[in-house]
Amino acid sequence: MKLDHGNLRALAAVVREGSFERAAAALNVTPSAVSQRIKALEARIGRLLVQRTVPAVATPDGQVLVQLAEQAALLEHDALDRLGLEGDAVPYASIAVAVNHDSLETWFMDAARLFAAHSRATLDLQSEDQDHTAALLRNGSVLGAVTALADPVQGCRIHALGSMRYVASCTPEFHARHFAQGVNARTLASAPVLVFNRKDALQARFARKVMGNAAWQPPVWWLPSSRAFVQATLDGLGWTMNPLPMIRDDLDAGRLVPLRARATEDVPLYWQHWRVNSQAMEALTDSVLAAAGSLVRRR
Repeated sequence: MKLDHGNLRALAAVVREGSFERAAAALNVTPSAVSQRIKALEARIGRLLVQRTVPAVATPDGQVLVQLAEQAALLEHDALDRLGLEGDAVPYASIAVAVNHDSLETWFMDAARLFAAHSRATLDLQSEDQDHTAALLRNGSVLGAVTALADPVQGCRIHALGSMRYVASCTPEFHARHFAQGVNARTLASAPVLVFNRKDALQARFARKVMGNAAWQPPVWWLPSSRAFVQATLDGLGWTMNPLPMIRDDLDAGRLVPLRARATEDVPLYWQHWRVNSQAMEALTDSVLAAAGSLVRRR
């Protein structure tokens, strides 16, 4: 069975962009043309490939073809680049990558800088919680991901990067006000806490270490921004698990203090990417591994 390359590209664009209209704009065609290509591909395969939801998502069968389309686009880019025809000859040469929020705010842009020095491809970066980036690999939305998942996604290569160290921290004034009697089940239950979003479980994990099975329903500030997270901690809104690279100077200067001794948690991170023999992907992997040298290494 032969598959039309243009139809596969349309499918990948719909899933990547989340709608037929945005996919049409990305491909410089009409939404009707995109719809016709998807219908032709579904008729060829004999299966539903896209759920017409908001946003549009691939079905399990569609995910297989999205992965094929994205890998084919990357290989096409590599081939034309080696022929010196990269420029206008390549309609799509951007590698979709999922990166956890704190890595994106700390070390990952060093990887992007290194990659730009060795490849003419670009990156389509998607920010997601480290416990959930692997899902984007599975459904074909991205070709690579920084993830906390230690088990390789089927069809992917995995590289250990090290760990992001987090510190349960607050201002000295906040500590004196809420934890003068120690960090225990009673004080943790009443002290305001900062949480990134509903997927962020770091604070709850730290609290469980202290509280055991006791109920934990503290006042919560929801702040979906790593930098706003640090600023809110400095402003005394609450305590939270802050990435050490972002607060090292504040800890050294005494503007922030750990909640208690051994108030750290190391979150292991991994780089996973689809098995595709691509020079661009090899350059990206080398760049990610080099930039991740700032992460905590297990001795």
